[in-house]
Amino acid sequence: MINRYQLVNRNNPILKNKDLNSPFTLGNGEFAFTADFTGLQTFYKSYAEEIPINTMAQWGWHSFNSEENYDRKNLKFKNYNRGNKKIPYASEEKGQAGLFNFLRENPHKYNLARVGLHLEKKNGVKVEFEDIELNQQELNLWQGILKSDFVVEGEQVNVETICDPLTDSIAVKIVSDLIIKKRLGVEIEFPYPEQSKTASNWENKEKHQTKLIEQNEKAYNFNRFIDETKYFVNLFSSKNLELKIPSQQHYLFKSKKNENSLTFVINFNENQNRVKQISFSEVKERSIEYWQDYWTQGGIIDFSKTEAPKAKELERRIVLSQYLTAVQCSGTLPPAETGLTCNSWYGKFHLEMHFWHAAHFALWNRESLLEKSLWWYYNILERAKELASSQGFKGARWPKMVGPEGYDSPSSIGPFLVWQQPHPIIYAELLYRNRQKKSVLEYYYELIEESIEFMVSYLEFDQENDRFNLEAPLIPAQESYDPEACLNPTFELEYWHTAFVIAQKWRKRLGMEKNKKWEEITDKLAELPHKNNLYLGHEKAEDTFEKYNIDHPSMLGAYGLLPGSKVDKDIMKNTFDKVLSDWQFDRAWGWDFPMTAMTAAKLGEKEKAVDILLMDSPKNTYLFNGHNRQGSKKDLPLYLPGNGALLLAAGMMAAGWDDSGLESTAFPEEWQVEYESINKYL
Repeated sequence: MINRYQLVNRNNPILKNKDLNSPFTLGNGEFAFTADFTGLQTFYKSYAEEIPINTMAQWGWHSFNSEENYDRKNLKFKNYNRGNKKIPYASEEKGQAGLFNFLRENPHKYNLARVGLHLEKKNGVKVEFEDIELNQQELNLWQGILKSDFVVEGEQVNVETICDPLTDSIAVKIVSDLIIKKRLGVEIEFPYPEQSKTASNWENKEKHQTKLIEQNEKAYNFNRFIDETKYFVNLFSSKNLELKIPSQQHYLFKSKKNENSLTFVINFNENQNRVKQISFSEVKERSIEYWQDYWTQGGIIDFSKTEAPKAKELERRIVLSQYLTAVQCSGTLPPAETGLTCNSWYGKFHLEMHFWHAAHFALWNRESLLEKSLWWYYNILERAKELASSQGFKGARWPKMVGPEGYDSPSSIGPFLVWQQPHPIIYAELLYRNRQKKSVLEYYYELIEESIEFMVSYLEFDQENDRFNLEAPLIPAQESYDPEACLNPTFELEYWHTAFVIAQKWRKRLGMEKNKKWEEITDKLAELPHKNNLYLGHEKAEDTFEKYNIDHPSMLGAYGLLPGSKVDKDIMKNTFDKVLSDWQFDRAWGWDFPMTAMTAAKLGEKEKAVDILLMDSPKNTYLFNGHNRQGSKKDLPLYLPGNGALLLAAGMMAAGWDDSGLESTAFPEEWQVEYESINKYL
């Protein structure tokens, strides 16, 4: 039996020096608080250019008021030809840039507040970033507790920061003689939303309002009003507090008690201006219980018996990715690519990325964390059907870049993507594989049927070649191609084939007859395009490896990510070798490395699979805090699809896949790898 406590704790990140690229995030899937080296958000501006230290929630959405009264109904669509059909897409910015970009930028997530320490020197001057000496900051993964120890002019400060698993709250304990000396306080500051990755405008203070209601000297309520958005913040302290307001939207609290410790809880919510008071000790107890349950009940992989230096780093990445995806990707809505740390694409979800964010939960026996967000597909089902109908298709077309209301954002790329379309089918299948319950079949069948019905109507029958095609306009997962010149992308063909096979299985499980149309499509779907024994990006992309060897090598996913029913393994092996030799991996993305490793594993290339997982490449960088950095991209300082993809690959390499026939794992033969509670992949 694996000693899980030892495994998790040996991977606790312990920071000895200030690192602007490694703030730590505490959260519960619905809410997250990212802290600097002081354990709070004391030096917000210092981190803003790298990884912002925000407070964000799944419910924290805002839209700017428009002086032009922009209305979605006025958006003009561009018609694209497909045979004798004209299909409208929201892809044309020209002549409507204002409305086009307004719909892209709204709604957006916003930063709820900055909660930081107010520290003063002996001479009364405010302490700056460089004035503090960091002793140590440790994120205790087993308990979900961040401990920060630092020194200000010889005075020790100890801070414990915890996120409540049950409410959108942080609990904080501060111990320092600076409290007695009135040189340490707690400040809360509220920003206005902004389209940047920080989601914070600290200047336009007149554009939003805060109504402060003092219940008593230990409890304060903040009612927040930002245009049409309203939310509430509650502060509960263990000591009587003295309040000062240094400037508009900025509140400073200091303890009135002549004691060197202070505990407080700050709660954020969208519905109640007063909530039941909770204490630091309550939150701490709940956090310890939650995280111990998390680590003891799901999957785990132990590399400690492997001497290869790479094993230790791989274990670190896996453990931290398990933590980060639980904190950021397990909520009731699909996550943004930067989760609840900061904004990417205005905080909207990219539904094609939902797979990478959350599919791994099912392999690691935490399928409930995947299922938490699947209700949302039913919530937007009618909107997805409207989108399909507006383009002349049946069923439900799942959008690409969306906020919680489910409207697809206009874009020259996003509306043409189709590889998110089978995702709900795969999610449902993964859930059923874990649970084997008829209730799962009955609940999710409608999602499967509506997804498939769109796919049926989207495909075009090619009479000359007696096949069904994926035809233009479309953009594949490798977003490098002209949407009007794309035909039969390799990955999408295999993915759609897999989806039709699974859908028929569901009909059989439910006692239904085979759908003859689905069966015809399964039999006659176009073959995967190849040339010179190499799979292509799509059928017309004969120069895939000369001109288009950038972005995602998605043709590999047809085998690594999927069962590969239509794949010729010899051609895939040649393609894999060609990708390794010719692909510009510095222009790939974080999930490409795990996907490529999955292909290597299925081809029996165990050594190469590990080498690819740990490839030295800018987009495969894993920071001290576990985040997958995307090279020098300042607008995308972390990339959670990379973390989720790593877990999917590692889980598959440990437990295998349906027809793997593995006697051990897909890790190198000399590696001694132990795992528990991980399921086989498709």
